[in-house]
Amino acid sequence: MTPPPTIQGLDDLIEALKTLPGPDAEAAEACAAREKQLTKPPGALGRLEEICLWLSEWQGRHPPSLGAAQAQVFAANHGIAARGVSAFPAEVTGQMVANFEAGGAAINQLCQAFGVGFGVDALALDRPTEDFTRAPAMTEAECIDAFVFGMGAVTDGMDVLCLGEMGIGNTTSAATLALALYGGDGADWTGAGTGVSGRTLANKTRIVNEAVEFHQSRLGAPVQALCCLGGREMAAIAGAVLAARYRQVPVLLDGYVASTAAAVLDAQHPGALDHCQVGHVSAEPGHRRLLEKLGKTALLDLNMRLGEATGAVLAVAVLRAAVACHTGMATFEEAAVSGEKKK
Repeated sequence: MTPPPTIQGLDDLIEALKTLPGPDAEAAEACAAREKQLTKPPGALGRLEEICLWLSEWQGRHPPSLGAAQAQVFAANHGIAARGVSAFPAEVTGQMVANFEAGGAAINQLCQAFGVGFGVDALALDRPTEDFTRAPAMTEAECIDAFVFGMGAVTDGMDVLCLGEMGIGNTTSAATLALALYGGDGADWTGAGTGVSGRTLANKTRIVNEAVEFHQSRLGAPVQALCCLGGREMAAIAGAVLAARYRQVPVLLDGYVASTAAAVLDAQHPGALDHCQVGHVSAEPGHRRLLEKLGKTALLDLNMRLGEATGAVLAVAVLRAAVACHTGMATFEEAAVSGEKKK
């Protein structure tokens, strides 16, 4: 296991992405060898087989395990919320953090139902990012501080990490960041978020276009777009994704905001998200388009758009099913069942 690098600036981050550890070929080979011996036709379990192989190669061991699944939610406030892009006021971010801590949110119930640990970290809620139609959302120092904070949330011993967020205004930030990374028009990436429609949605879409146009000269490297258009919780998610790669912790990303935060790393260095799966595809229209850009297929599609890592935690059940089948099924020899005919 390679320890995560020290990140003190965007240049350090760009360099760290050039030296990412790869998958464990030996563990993957052992997983594939056992899969061939199990009492089923080859490929009959579809993506469950692929998931088990993915877990083995990114945990760096065979068999893979899921005894220590952890959900981590990062929360932050966005200056763009003052522009009326959400159905809820900015103070709801802090109120929801308190709800998480009290165990009253949807994510708390799902973590309890599926035996997943839960943590929430609020990042400077009293200091929203800047309105990114008028200035960069964060300075480089602010962005890196949040990024490094997210790195610190990943510890050795985690079997899988579910990443989610909370932040009023952050679907606007996600849409703006996606537009900066992949182009198109604001309408391609902007959705209802907390439930806006009509003139409010039109205003939100206009702001997305306006922000990217305003920052065009600053958007050299994808990681610079994170500073200009992202939020502290998004930078923290990206930091956690990077640290997880170095610590051999597979990652389940939640919905649109978490996926966009992680996409910055892939845009900067293709392949940076190979150790990540996407738990579900959000009802936010930009998420499906984003997953196409990333070449990823979500594990679940339940018409959810809540955030909070809910879709990622639900997908833990799919991962556990994959591991249970791979480790618990009998081989043809053990079950005295005739295997595939030799061709």
